Amino acid sequence: MHPQFNIHSDIRQANTLPGNFYNNESVYQASKEKIFARTWQYAADASDVAEPMDTFPFILLKNYINEPLVFTRDKEGITRCLSNVCTHRGKIIVEKPGKGRMLTCGYHGRCFRLDGSFKSMPEFEQVAGFPSEQDHLSKIPMGEFSNLLFVSPEPNDSFENYFRPMIDRVGWLPLHELKFSAEHSRDYFIDAHWALYCDNYLEGFHIPFVHPALNDALDFEKYEYEIFDYCNLQLGIADEGTAYFDIPEGAPYYGQKVYAYYFFLFPNMMFNFYPWGLSLNVVQPLAVDKTKISFRTYLYNNSATPDIPTIHQTEMEDEAVVESVQIGLQSRYYKHGRFSPTMEQGVHHFHSLISQFLK
Repeated sequence: MHPQFNIHSDIRQANTLPGNFYNNESVYQASKEKIFARTWQYAADASDVAEPMDTFPFILLKNYINEPLVFTRDKEGITRCLSNVCTHRGKIIVEKPGKGRMLTCGYHGRCFRLDGSFKSMPEFEQVAGFPSEQDHLSKIPMGEFSNLLFVSPEPNDSFENYFRPMIDRVGWLPLHELKFSAEHSRDYFIDAHWALYCDNYLEGFHIPFVHPALNDALDFEKYEYEIFDYCNLQLGIADEGTAYFDIPEGAPYYGQKVYAYYFFLFPNMMFNFYPWGLSLNVVQPLAVDKTKISFRTYLYNNSATPDIPTIHQTEMEDEAVVESVQIGLQSRYYKHGRFSPTMEQGVHHFHSLISQFLK
């Protein structure tokens, strides 16, 4: 039996998640099905299955959910996400990206169409009641935003309800033009619980104390927050001399000098929109005190080069703080904290969602 975590709906009265949330193995394991399997996760870029008969296998949250899946694109141009496990004996069907008119298991020759339906199987003529519904490949709910593909094994709510606030606020950007830049992308590994990394991202409270370069670029006094059902936004306003968006009339925040839109999508994705493009940060649990963060950079054509040294320096500063907190939360003297009603609305929202999902 893992502990119950209750977060008061009134931030002025609420306590944070207790320290044992971040070091309890049973809670970490329960979060796999109760949180991650029920929410939307980044899976691939649309360019990975851009042409008819493309197939792209992947493991959803490797080392945590570990679900083998495959994207397919049929000759009509329809993209689907399917289970990549043969319904005969469980072998992985598609081992590497490629093309094919069908999916063929290399173990005993069972074949599936690109929509996941069973096609054929040798030596099964005498099997009673075959094929049945269970012989088809399961279809996985999926959605697409800005040429990015997302899936959820058992979504608690629709893709639309998760992504709508982001679409409404940055949909005016030419998001379809964004191209992945491997040169400006990298992975980080930290010795801390996945949620601690998210906690830190979800408030600008620490910026003046931890990030001197970022603090110089932002007008900290004008930092804004918006809270939605499964998403929240931190709006960074540019300080004098810092580049900002040219927001069209009629769009949200028209007339403001927005340096960056920092969107957090529950439970583990950060969409950081800058004038040069998008930095997508995907937080992937590896162990109760180990986390991988993938920084995926997407650029507009002819856009300015992202300030990678500053982004890297900010990440190093964040990691040092988060790893220090991970050590501190193991103290027998720490129980829980309180929230700043003005600066920690995003953290309160995040803790509230964790509490709801774990129930």
